[in-house]
Amino acid sequence: MCWLNSMHPGVGIARDFLLYVSQLFTFKVYESLAAAYKNKKDVVIVNLDADNYKDLGEKFVTFINEKCGTSRYAKGQLTSTDGLIAELDSLVKEFVTAGSDEKKALYAKIEEEVGKVTSSTSRYGKIYVKDAKSSLTKGCDYAKNEIQRLERILSKSISPTKADEFTLKKNILSAFA
Repeated sequence: MCWLNSMHPGVGIARDFLLYVSQLFTFKVYESLAAAYKNKKDVVIVNLDADNYKDLGEKFVTFINEKCGTSRYAKGQLTSTDGLIAELDSLVKEFVTAGSDEKKALYAKIEEEVGKVTSSTSRYGKIYVKDAKSSLTKGCDYAKNEIQRLERILSKSISPTKADEFTLKKNILSAFA
């Protein structure tokens, strides 16, 4: 979990630090936040018209992504790199180009590497293993077909939680395509 406050090393003592949350909170929450920080000279809570200050919103999203280890666009969707694990991507590249017998050995390596992942990205490792297994059993077109299916679903109106779930799956599948 990431907490932003005046003591956070990324925030520092910056008089002009603006907390841009106009799309996230109601006005009453804003008032409460502003009241809570009114005596802090290095924190300013503002309510901005998001349509007039889009560049500020994008900068804030970039700040949040950097400080919290997230990967989102300004409108809230996950980026195309979210969920990817560099160590596993290199194994997947080998897996994709390998012959049938080599794929089985590389699948075992992928499983082994996923077992070593202990960070918050460990849940993504399970998706890698599932995709590798499906690629083994369903053939080399599995990833391409599954990406197309997920894109069709994502083009429809679905909940943000489901959109995140399907985007993560699609991102990881792209390593197999």
